[in-house]
Amino acid sequence: MGEADVPDQINVLGVAGSLRQGSYNKAALRAAIELAPAGMTIETFDLAPIQPYNEDVKQRGFPPAEQAFREKIRAADALLFVTPEYNRGMPGVLKNAIDWASRPPDQPFNGKPTAIFGASTGLIGTAVAQYELRRCLGVLNALVVNQPTVMIAQAAEKFDDEGRLTDEPTRKFVAQLLEALAAWTRRLRA
Repeated sequence: MGEADVPDQINVLGVAGSLRQGSYNKAALRAAIELAPAGMTIETFDLAPIQPYNEDVKQRGFPPAEQAFREKIRAADALLFVTPEYNRGMPGVLKNAIDWASRPPDQPFNGKPTAIFGASTGLIGTAVAQYELRRCLGVLNALVVNQPTVMIAQAAEKFDDEGRLTDEPTRKFVAQLLEALAAWTRRLRA
C-alpha cells in the first residue's frame, strides 16, 4: 500500500460512563481499542477524579481534572462514549463530566464527531441512556454518528471472566460503529 493509500490518522478520546473497574462498559471500551480500524487510535479518560459540578468552584477556574478533560476533548479528532444505563438514564458521573466540560468559555464539544454505544445486563441494552446522552450532546452541537446503533444487551453472556468481548456478532457491530466514526470524522474534515 502506498503512502497515499494510508488513511488520515484519527485520534479518538474514549470515555466509559462507569467508575467500576470491572464494568462491562470499560470492557467494551477496551474492545473498541482492539477493534479500531487502521488509522484510528483511541485514548481513554477516567472520569473518577472529576468532582461534582459546583458553579462556585468553577468561578475560581477549572480544577485540574476537569480542565484536563476539556483539553483532551478539544485535542481529540473524535469522541467515543460507552455508557451504562442506570434507572433508564445515563449515569450521573457521565452527565456531571459533560456538564463540567461544557462550561464556557469555548466548550469543546462544538462540531466534534462523536459515537455512542453501551453495555448492560438487561434486555434492552442501553437504549434509553444512549438516547439521553445523544440529546445532551446535541444541545452542545456534538455531531453524533446516527448509524449503526450498538446496544450490548445481556452483557454477562458476551464478555468472558477477564472482561474480553467474546461475542462475534457484537464485536462486528462495534467494529462497524468505529468504521462509521472514522468515515464521519474524515467527511467532516473535508
